Amino acid sequence: MERWVAWVCSPDVLWAWMGLALAVFGLLFWITAPYGRHSRAGWGPSVPAPVGWFLMEIVTLVGMGACFILGSNRQDGAVVLGLLYAGHYLYRSLYYPLAASPSAAPVSLSIVASSIGFNVVNSTILGGWIFMVSTVDPPLLSWRGCVGLLLFFVGFFIHFRSDSILRNLRRDNGPGYHIPVRFLYRWVSCPNYLGEILQWIGFAVLIDALAGWTFAVWTVANLVPRALIHHRWYRERFDDYPAERRAIIPGII
Repeated sequence: MERWVAWVCSPDVLWAWMGLALAVFGLLFWITAPYGRHSRAGWGPSVPAPVGWFLMEIVTLVGMGACFILGSNRQDGAVVLGLLYAGHYLYRSLYYPLAASPSAAPVSLSIVASSIGFNVVNSTILGGWIFMVSTVDPPLLSWRGCVGLLLFFVGFFIHFRSDSILRNLRRDNGPGYHIPVRFLYRWVSCPNYLGEILQWIGFAVLIDALAGWTFAVWTVANLVPRALIHHRWYRERFDDYPAERRAIIPGII
């Protein structure tokens, strides 16, 4: 595995991986990933949403855990980075699926499989760099570390709070889709995506290496097009959708 990790974390591969993210960024404006409210037929057999999300996200913990076990960097900063990553994906792989609405749309197995592959690569890059390639202890108490931690925790709070509001809409308003109005939904359609982007930018700042920025780039590439599509979906579905609301960045996009 060490050879595989060294190859995946090499600059040529990391730049190529980010180049692919830019290509996917453009593609996602033309092809909407078929999950959630955008689920549709034609993508093969599917599984219940909680099962799909669990399978997609749990591999990140396996990947990061394997790198920790096989790696030799046990410095405090590296361990903290691993715990931050694990905390996010414990939420995504366990709490998020269990709290999902019973009426959540099933997830196509083709989407599950592609997401598993994607998460295996990203967890190998991040875990491999943190625990197996880098010999530097991230200075978490430096100005860079403080900025990174602030972005990560603020982003996670925004992400978690926004997800909670969406989940409760049907409980509070009945079946079907509704316009979220509380918290940052007053200004943007997808504050949950904004929170995730802030998280992984903060994580990249903490790592302070190309390996960290690959995931931040991929997060932007995946979530910005989807936020714009969500925003358009809201505006087409609801005649009274707030005109001043933007897709993901207040007052800008």
